[in-house]
Amino acid sequence: MKHFVLGIALTLATPALAQQTLEQRVAAKLAEAPTGTRFGLVVADDTGREIVAINPDGRFIPASNTKVYTTAAAFANLPGINQPDAIGGAAVRLEGDDVVLEGRGDARLSSADDCTVDCLATLADAVAAKTRQVRNIVGDDTIFPDQRWGPGMSWNNIPSSSGTGASALTLDDNELKLTVSPAKAGEAAKVELWPYFGVDNQARTVAGAETELSWDRDPNGKQLRITGTIGADAKPRTWKLGIDDPADYAAWRLKVLLEARGVKVKGNASARHRPLRPQDDPEYREKKGLPLVRFEPTQQVLARLTPPPLAEDLKHINKVSQNLHAELALRRVASLRGSGSIADGMAQVEKVLETAGVPRTAWDFSDGSGMSSYNRVSPRGSVLLLRWVAAQPWGAQFRDTLPIGGVDGTLARRFKGTPLEGKIFAKTGTLNATNALAGYFTGASGKTYIFAFYANDVPQDASATKYLDDALNIVAAGN
Repeated sequence: MKHFVLGIALTLATPALAQQTLEQRVAAKLAEAPTGTRFGLVVADDTGREIVAINPDGRFIPASNTKVYTTAAAFANLPGINQPDAIGGAAVRLEGDDVVLEGRGDARLSSADDCTVDCLATLADAVAAKTRQVRNIVGDDTIFPDQRWGPGMSWNNIPSSSGTGASALTLDDNELKLTVSPAKAGEAAKVELWPYFGVDNQARTVAGAETELSWDRDPNGKQLRITGTIGADAKPRTWKLGIDDPADYAAWRLKVLLEARGVKVKGNASARHRPLRPQDDPEYREKKGLPLVRFEPTQQVLARLTPPPLAEDLKHINKVSQNLHAELALRRVASLRGSGSIADGMAQVEKVLETAGVPRTAWDFSDGSGMSSYNRVSPRGSVLLLRWVAAQPWGAQFRDTLPIGGVDGTLARRFKGTPLEGKIFAKTGTLNATNALAGYFTGASGKTYIFAFYANDVPQDASATKYLDDALNIVAAGN
């Protein structure tokens, strides 16, 4: 028999038998999930009346549902999010013979050949127009303290694009594209990768089409190891690799662009960081009576970029679950009244949750993206937040950032052919042993409902998403 934990707290507004029948149907569906899976679910109407509550105050790892909290704090705090981002754009300046590439938190700076907006090439052009010879290229991300990963980030995620480092100086999503292609059988596989990383290519080409490739890199290391085999008849395989020191990478790319413009670079590319200090924690500052010290470059710049509105990026964060951009959104919130640290960001998230009436026992966060295994939320707490969000002047815009079932984003392939196709607007979450979904849906009655649904302790190689989706369709059909 399969078991999971159910704690039921119901507020009945329909006849008891009908409500119990709905609850029994939901419970029966969840009982089909893999043994050991722990569920939490709250569904409420727009008045806050709970129509289903299963382990409502249990604490669950939310995975990328964390982004609901981060983006809500951004909407609530960041000024002018629908205007061009005049504050966050990268800039270049000269310090003697050195070129300094200055980051201010923008997540969308690009060095792609086809870039048309927010382009590193624009800054390279400004340097090339000023001088034909420089010494060093310095990537400066000191406006935020050096916290590339939140506490609780699994070390094995760091080399991947899901765990790439966060920095005030971010370029190309802090990712590198790796492509491995077959050669002739018996020869080494072909590797395509910009030379920011060194490559130890141990992958071989074998006859046929079967492919078993893997790659790895030590955290903070620049040597990539590629092992395994690729079939001579197989198609190329591609991956996105995470970058541990984004400011260093951005400086390296600027050096490449300057040299392509005929600028002689006599020195090297490197990064300038600001170490995390105790006073980057607002509780420490308050306890010690210390003033907030900001680290904002004041030197005159050659050129500065103005990225598109932050609202566009907040939508991107929730639609595709972009981890890096979520981390930078948290740091942008943190920099309003703090130093740009994770702790200062959490202080602002806490203020939003206090305003929304979410009890302090309903949440704990260590990052802004949900990659941390230390994060916890309760279903009831998430519903309280989402209901508060819906009542804000920006509530409709926030809802528009969420994936739509069967339509787009991370829900594009879910809820297709069900009554909730096109009628559920929700943020997903997936992490080791965790599936999550929270947002809004339209029931059979045409009314809007708010929900938060979490599955933790899902056995290895299993997924609870089918059971979450089926249970929500049961609730929607009954309401």
